[in-house]
Parts: sequence; C-alpha cells; structure tokens
Amino acid sequence: MLKKSPAPDSPSVTISRAGTLRLRDGHVWVYRSDIISAEGIGPGALVSVKDERGKFLGTALYSSSSQIAIRMIAREPVDNLTALLRERTRTTVAYRKQLVSDTDAYRVIFSEADFLPGLIVDRYNDLLSFQVLTQAMDAEPVRQAVISELTEQLKPAAIAERVDPRIRELEQLPARKSGLVQGEKSSAIFTMNGVRFHYDALEGQKTGAFLDQRENYAAAAKYMRGDALDAFCYQGGFALHLAPHCSSVIGVDSSRPALETADQNAALNNREIEWIEANAFDLLRDYADNKRQFDSIVLDPPAFAKSKRTLDTAMRGYKELNLRALKMLRPGGTLVTCSCSYHVTSEAFMEVVAQAARDAGKTLRILENRAQAKDHPILLAVPETAYLKCLILSVS
Repeated sequence: MLKKSPAPDSPSVTISRAGTLRLRDGHVWVYRSDIISAEGIGPGALVSVKDERGKFLGTALYSSSSQIAIRMIAREPVDNLTALLRERTRTTVAYRKQLVSDTDAYRVIFSEADFLPGLIVDRYNDLLSFQVLTQAMDAEPVRQAVISELTEQLKPAAIAERVDPRIRELEQLPARKSGLVQGEKSSAIFTMNGVRFHYDALEGQKTGAFLDQRENYAAAAKYMRGDALDAFCYQGGFALHLAPHCSSVIGVDSSRPALETADQNAALNNREIEWIEANAFDLLRDYADNKRQFDSIVLDPPAFAKSKRTLDTAMRGYKELNLRALKMLRPGGTLVTCSCSYHVTSEAFMEVVAQAARDAGKTLRILENRAQAKDHPILLAVPETAYLKCLILSVS
C-alpha cells in the first residue's frame, strides 16, 4: 500500500463553507465560486484544500480555467502524485477483472468514479484509447505515469489519445490532434455479448464506441421480437443484438460514416439489417403519419440536455420522440428508450415517458429500469457519475 505523508510544500486553496460542506457530504468537486483564496497556483497543480479556519480537508487537482476549480484526489496529504496514480490505475484494472465478462471491450478508467479525476480510458481488444479532460491529467509526468502503468497491466498493442477540442479549449490547454501515442496498430475487432464490431481508434464518437450500453444491448435482446426499429443506431449496437431475435430490423442514423461501419459490422456477424441515413425525428414523424407499425423500437438519442439551460427544450424533445414511437408500436410491443443527459434525472425521464404514453393512449409496464454498464461505476455521493437511463417497457 502506498504510504502518504504530509506534503508541506504543496500550495493550498481555501474554500468557502458551502464548498466545505459539499466535500464533507462526499462530493469531490469544488466550484470556482466557492474558492476564497488560490493566489499564485499554477494550472493543474496538486494542492492542499483547507476550510476558512485553515483545517486541512484533503488533496486535490487544481484547474485555473474550469468552473470546476478543484477535483479531490485524496482525503489525505499526497507527496508523490505519480506513484498514487500508478496505484489507482492498478486498482481500476483489478476492479474490472471482477466485474466484466462476455467482452474484450470496456471502460478501464472512468474519471472521478475511479478516483482518477479528469481521465477516461477504454479498452477495445488489444487497443487502448484515452481522453484527457483536465489540466492536471495533461501534464507530461502524469500522462506518462498512467500510460506506463496501463502498458504494464494490460500490454496493449497500441494506445491512442482521443482529443476533444472543446474540452481542451475550456481547460486552456494547447491544441492537439487525436493520434497514436504508443504502437502502430489503430484498428481492431472487439466483441460484446458474442457480437463482433469493427473499431478504429482514431474515428467515431467518444473514444470510438458506446461501451456504456453493453449490458443494455444484451438485456434488450431478451424482449425484442417481430419488426424492429433502432433509431439513432450509430454503428448498430442495439440493431446487431436484436437481429437474431427479430424478423426484420431497420437502423436509422444521420451519420453516413457511422452507417458504413454499421453495415461492416452486420457483414462481420452475418446479420441482415436495413440501414437508413436520415434524421430520426423526421423519419419517425413520416412513419407515424403513414401508420407504419413495429413490434419493437429502440430510442437511443444523443444527449439533448448539454446544460441546465437546455433542459426544458430537451424534455420536449424526449416527449415528442417517445410519443411518436409509442404511436407506431403494435399492442404487446416493446419500447427501449434511453437518455444519456445527466441533467435529466431518472425520475424526470420516467415522467416524460409516462406523459407521452398518456397522450398516445398507451399503457406501459416496466420490464427493466437500467443504467450504464458496471464498468462505468457510479459514486453514490457524486450524482454526476450516474448519467445513462435505459427503460425497457412493455406497451399495451
């Protein structure tokens, strides 16, 4: 076990009573509005956090630009950050070995939920993909410590960095392009629930795939039958899992590159699926107007609520989407409806789906009320780590 001793030379940040209470309640963020004193502290610094009376509260990573000014990394003093990061990386790898099965693709590090704030790492067979979200995690000694430990633990053929330009701009980090940081291999075939997928480390959304839905793909396949529609299908995650159980499957997405990969995935698994490049909202409206009927429908849209300011608009979007789908479902049909918007709570999402059902004159029974896969852990005291909602509903 890594020994932690006081680090008297680390700069200190003083936070308000509200920030102190937030940390004592178990959260790991302190917002800039709760910073009382942080003079002379550089971007990404390791800092001691103190309350207004000077009492030590823990050790954190500091951002000079983000509204999330402090992300706690330990309740104790830390004198060797790189050693701590290596220990935490080993722990996350061991944790996944306990949880993950039926796949060679999963999230290895989930930022705050794995006590490595500001870092995302995913595994796709023998490739690793990572994304940096904060100033501290972009520092070269930190990056190299984590990469070195991941290499030792998982022995990947290559490691790629996926860059989100918007995040780097918000964190005032220098521009950087996505690319390989280790090895030469950039593509692989990975497996989820017995279904195979093509993976390109430098293309696609997020780090390349939606691994958080892996367990929901398998759950949905248990209930879906007949004619199926997968709206916002991306590279075919739900559609490919439904195909063996349904008489026909249509996958809809507005991204041609995503559909091209979906078609390759279908061929890889000998699945017969019809792919349609279209705006899912518009297509659902057309299908509903033309009385098109299905036995199974999946709604897995992108996040509608990027912030609290867009919450009302997002809720209207979710209601409209679910209303159209419910009108198209035959009696006894199954609806899988998802939201990956953190700002939409589970209770609010269930209520908006219930409103859509009332307007459609349908009755819903919950078959399963699900969240993200277990390799995307949820911290009870950090609600931001719980973002994915997935309802599997019987419709009558």
